Amino acid sequence: MQRGDSDALVRLTGDLDKLTAPLLKDALVRLFTEGRVAVVIDVAELDFCDSSGLWVLVEHQRRVSAHAGSLGIVNVHGVLQRVLDVTGLKAAFDRVVPAEL
Repeated sequence: MQRGDSDALVRLTGDLDKLTAPLLKDALVRLFTEGRVAVVIDVAELDFCDSSGLWVLVEHQRRVSAHAGSLGIVNVHGVLQRVLDVTGLKAAFDRVVPAEL
């Protein structure tokens, strides 16, 4: 995790599921309480994301949007890319950048 004055970059690796989603939620809430309302999540090394992980991302998008912040997801690929496309949730985030081929 890299932090600036009002922004942060969070790199996810492995699986984002019911076991790890609470850890991400805690980290994002901590960033928010520190005043970091512009967050970029790098998912280049994310292998899997289930509905609990996706919900944490959507919930944080709502949280920061209510405070003039933003949440971007970069290097989106694989399962997460398909889920965002199929569900239409891609539009819920301020920025979604696919991984380069």
